Amino acid sequence: MLYARIPQERIGVLIGPGGQTKRLLEERTDVRLLVDSETGEVTVDESEATDKFLAVKVRDLVLAIGRGFSEERAFRLLEDNTYFVVLDIKDYARSPARVAQIKSRVIGTRGKTRRIVEDLTGADVSVYGHTVSIIADDVQLPIAQEALEMLLRGSEHATVYRFLERKRAELKIAEMGF
Repeated sequence: MLYARIPQERIGVLIGPGGQTKRLLEERTDVRLLVDSETGEVTVDESEATDKFLAVKVRDLVLAIGRGFSEERAFRLLEDNTYFVVLDIKDYARSPARVAQIKSRVIGTRGKTRRIVEDLTGADVSVYGHTVSIIADDVQLPIAQEALEMLLRGSEHATVYRFLERKRAELKIAEMGF
């Protein structure tokens, strides 16, 4: 059994309308979820699962929903070579005011910065509470993580965008086989 805790306001997203999201997840993975709506405690029971590694992915999926991802984006974690990473803004800021400032830098005006990172890397990014979370495949993840860490450390947006453009060009060249 694996355990996760998610914020109470995200439990509704995990369960879905009429229990639909939870039921779909259980059907696709043969893993049973036990959700305590009072505490936000989620138990992942993999005793009936044929693939025990899938239970770890389900726990990550539950945590991703808890970190602000929609169920559609979180279900991406069931694909092979797709991973979930959480960066804590408090590791880069001392005061609550600075946490809010850094959070705003990562999101950008009307979500522009977050959207640019997503578009240039193919990763999904969520900013929730004092965390920045990423869902990406094994190629996209290190690039998106580095770009977001650059923003968290205080790099200029233009510098981060140039980094992302350069990495994107390198990936296109690698795909062509040059």
